[in-house]
Amino acid sequence: MSIKALAIELYKAQQKVHRLQDRLEKASLGKKEQLRSELKGAEADLNQLRRIMDGEKEPSPFSIDSFKI
Repeated sequence: MSIKALAIELYKAQQKVHRLQDRLEKASLGKKEQLRSELKGAEADLNQLRRIMDGEKEPSPFSIDSFKI
């Protein structure tokens, strides 16, 4: 996946987390548990995308340029 596509997915995931956080603040007690569960999953997805994005930005230690003789 390209960095641009990852950045778009990361942005969407951040927006989802923010929307869920806002809904959680305004929710009734009965709805809060469901929203906490959704928020936990959305945050896990966001963190996974962040790790992927960080990995994409770092140069590979096994690239051809690293094998200089």
